[in-house]
Amino acid sequence: MAKNNRTEARIHRHRRVRKFISGTAARPRLSVFRSLAEIYAQVIDDGAGVTLVSASSIDHELREKLSGLKKVEQARLVGELVAKRAKDKGISQVVFDRGGFKFSGRVKALADAAREAGLDF
Repeated sequence: MAKNNRTEARIHRHRRVRKFISGTAARPRLSVFRSLAEIYAQVIDDGAGVTLVSASSIDHELREKLSGLKKVEQARLVGELVAKRAKDKGISQVVFDRGGFKFSGRVKALADAAREAGLDF
């Protein structure tokens, strides 16, 4: 099954960026993925190959709050939640990985909310 050119271009951009961006134990990678309906964020230690914390718009903790909100507002809440969970685990510095997506709209809203909640990147 062939994917469309837009998806292939995003995957190509993501692979190109991932050659240089890698999460470590001291500074893990905040990875963002967005689909048409949802948005997901993970804090990953690439050295150990482990996801340390995650949050998404399908998270049970957020599900009730997200109904009726626009997608950008949902992304903002997901960014706040992933930052809160990371701070609880003692993570304050991360490397941001936008996943090949443009840094605008939902991706930017998630990043800004995570910064405001205390993550440094």
